[in-house]
Amino acid sequence: MSVHRLVYVSRPFGFDSAMLNGILLDARENNSRNDITGALICRGDMYLQLLEGPEAAVEAAFDRIASDDRHTDIVRLLSGPASGRLFSNWAMHDDPARSWMWTQEQVAAGAPTRASEAEVLAVFTRVSSELTDLGSA
Repeated sequence: MSVHRLVYVSRPFGFDSAMLNGILLDARENNSRNDITGALICRGDMYLQLLEGPEAAVEAAFDRIASDDRHTDIVRLLSGPASGRLFSNWAMHDDPARSWMWTQEQVAAGAPTRASEAEVLAVFTRVSSELTDLGSA
């Protein structure tokens, strides 16, 4: 089966832990059913999410996300075929903000949307490798 990968960034609307838990619950349920894996990096100022799986399922998931009012200013950062999955054991891995990622000021200035596809993918590659090092990917 070919793997399609899509990464987007958005701004949370009304971000709090209850809303995040709702997003993760919905994502894990839908993704398990549709053979989608991925990771969601979430902060008060941005969501950065990677989805991977069958192209039609990934695109349908992105369409649902794009119409979800818990997200604003959604920008697709990359989309296309992938040689394999980075998060094969995660219907949706929840990853906290990382100190090595963009600062709030950099996000506000548009750093995620100016990043190259390689830079965006490197964020998730690093998260995936950390999970592998812990024996959980």
